[in-house]
Amino acid sequence: MNIVFFDVETQRTFDEVGGRHNTHRLGLAAAVSYSTRDGEFHHYTEGTVAELIAELKAADQVVGFNVLSFDYQVLQAYTDEPLHRLPTVDMLDHIYRRLGFRVSLDNLATATLGIQKSADGLQAVRWYKEGRIQDVIDYCQQDVEVTRRLYEYGKQHKHVKYRDRNYRLQPVPVHW
Repeated sequence: MNIVFFDVETQRTFDEVGGRHNTHRLGLAAAVSYSTRDGEFHHYTEGTVAELIAELKAADQVVGFNVLSFDYQVLQAYTDEPLHRLPTVDMLDHIYRRLGFRVSLDNLATATLGIQKSADGLQAVRWYKEGRIQDVIDYCQQDVEVTRRLYEYGKQHKHVKYRDRNYRLQPVPVHW
């Protein structure tokens, strides 16, 4: 089974495109995928977005964090393919349905795996505007690695962890 983990970073912020309802206007700065078929990371930019879409369509399962309402929406500007129909595990969507509120990838990674993200999406947009594409790709790849490790932990242990508003460690049952 080929599982493809992926993440995208954008060229613009929500403020620059008129809000969240214009996610399709953010533009792809860079994307990274990890395929269990070859055990390798794959890097994409706007010029190679068709290759990323082809990789996602060929996957037995696509895994990401907030892919249904963000990453797929960004990519939808580059294809007529209905990406939301791909066999997808959106970890944020799964956790939101369990808890009734959103928990950040950084919170989950820190509480579950003891690792932190190296930056955030706004920093990635700044790097893109400065022409620092390799920094964007490196950050995106780290997010994909964190996502993959969190998914595998949840698959094996049937839960992940987060810190609540009182900084207490809480488990979240997962079935992905």
